[in-house]
Amino acid sequence: MAFNDIGLCARALIRLGAQPITSFDDGSAEAEICGALYPQSRDALLSAYGWGFATAQIELAQLAETPIGGHKYAYGLPNDFLRALSAGSDVLSHGIDYRIMRGNLYSNSEKIILTYVYRADEHEFPPFFETALIMRLAAELCIPLTENTSRFDVMMRIAETEFSKARQIDAQQDKPQRLRSFPLTDVRE
Repeated sequence: MAFNDIGLCARALIRLGAQPITSFDDGSAEAEICGALYPQSRDALLSAYGWGFATAQIELAQLAETPIGGHKYAYGLPNDFLRALSAGSDVLSHGIDYRIMRGNLYSNSEKIILTYVYRADEHEFPPFFETALIMRLAAELCIPLTENTSRFDVMMRIAETEFSKARQIDAQQDKPQRLRSFPLTDVRE
């Protein structure tokens, strides 16, 4: 079942034994803390791994600005960009050298197709990611709400375990990547 941001925070609060919230504006300390911590926690977990459900490809638009760092071309990044996975000049989207600085991508390639992790909407989260996010939120909320560091340590260990499980499940939904070219295997041919 897909939850929205309030539903995810409410479940994290329940994991802590706190009262769930119904809005970030309900006036409670829980709502205020969830409102402050949720966006950063969500984005951090999304960008921590190349999730299949939050991966996209886009051909970047070249910018008119003068590139920096010795590159020939500058490109604007998408508004929902969180993390680059690879860049190329074709749909395989790999093999091009690039650098991301100050919110732009710089390269010597005239065409860039970027594979990246985007800020997915909560309704796109699969159950395994929701569970990992709920546990990460519970850990993040633990100290501000309970001031209990030993409980925080336990919650963080559980969150890390759920993150590992979620990564495994996500990885099993894609075929393994093959080596395209590798000097040691090229010698054998």
